[in-house]
Amino acid sequence: MKRVAITGLGVITPVGNDVNTFWENLTAGVCGIGPITKFPTDDLKVKIAAEVKDFDPAAFGMDVPTARKLDLYTQYALAAAKQAVEDSGIAESGLAPERFGVYVGSGIGGMNTFVNETQKLMQRGPSRVSPFFIPMMIGNIAAGNIAIQYGAQGPCLPVVTACATSTHAVGEAYRAIAGGYADAIIAGGSEATINPLAVAGFTNCMALAVEEDPHKASLPFDKRRKGFVMGEGAGILILEEMERARARGAKIYGEICGYANTCDAYHVTAPHPEGLCASRAIAMAASEAGIRDEDTVYINAHGTGTPMNDSSETLAIKKALGEDMARRAMISSTKSITGHMLGAAGAVEAAASTLALHRGVIPPTINLEEPDPACDLDYVPGSARKAQATLALSVSLGFGGHNGCIAIRPVDAEVK
Repeated sequence: MKRVAITGLGVITPVGNDVNTFWENLTAGVCGIGPITKFPTDDLKVKIAAEVKDFDPAAFGMDVPTARKLDLYTQYALAAAKQAVEDSGIAESGLAPERFGVYVGSGIGGMNTFVNETQKLMQRGPSRVSPFFIPMMIGNIAAGNIAIQYGAQGPCLPVVTACATSTHAVGEAYRAIAGGYADAIIAGGSEATINPLAVAGFTNCMALAVEEDPHKASLPFDKRRKGFVMGEGAGILILEEMERARARGAKIYGEICGYANTCDAYHVTAPHPEGLCASRAIAMAASEAGIRDEDTVYINAHGTGTPMNDSSETLAIKKALGEDMARRAMISSTKSITGHMLGAAGAVEAAASTLALHRGVIPPTINLEEPDPACDLDYVPGSARKAQATLALSVSLGFGGHNGCIAIRPVDAEVK
């Protein structure tokens, strides 16, 4: 098996549209949640979300005619991919196109396009539906557009596993490179579903917090938690075979060294209350990474702020690592800051985990003021912590019972 390096990062998030801004706001505990500005919320119970701010497609090379033919989720994906590709230098590295892949998924795909074109159909008739409707809406089109943009002719896999989407996309990309099927892969996910239909749907299935104060809405591991806050954006990592990255003198942020994928097979939306299969995913990824008793572990938890998720995830961490190591681990939910970015969440959180290792700072769980006795681990409450972790575990749990965990280690000293 080949080793897999992370050589580039790119993000579009509610707290920054580039990696440095994102990281500065994440570690400063800046809340990305606020009143919804995209549409009126008079008839909705939920009136806040974690929207991307000041996004300009032109800043990422998309002119107006091009942007009009792309759903917002694809625009976000292309913008994050551009950052990551430029950060890595992979496009100028002489990589054979057939050894270059794209694994970029979305939980829902072009939902805004779907809603807009449905309204046209109902109000103005079928002749008014855009000829670009299908290629704008389908869930694989962000991956397809990225592949076209960078001439990536190798494996192309747009994973769809709800909130675990981009964790699985990054994990499966890792396996493809480790198994020798590609030399480099653009991996991650994108989501743009802050619209009335999605908000109403999540609200009516009792998933969203209805609190209007942004600092009292997304409350992972707090006993006041009542639901998650919708977010949006994209996260992209460039994964590359380690020896190739070393040979070309690439900047290496970290090494993916473990991944696991399990399913609860329990309920369409609720996690297993005992966290059985989530714990197995965490344990398998940690084991593949060669976890040691002396490791300093950082866990970027799924941590949605829903009552069942946070307590069952706490149990899963304890079962996976054992009580002693679980209590020594530093855990945070960056969803307290970014909201829940759905299909983009896993990749953005993998990027945050990578940066935590690379920069020796653990991002906080903000707004955690009233600890829940059922959530009794170290969730790094309130403010970031300077600490050098030796292993990061990025966990995602999705509707349908999908569980994923990526294990990341700092690069060897001689590789930095």
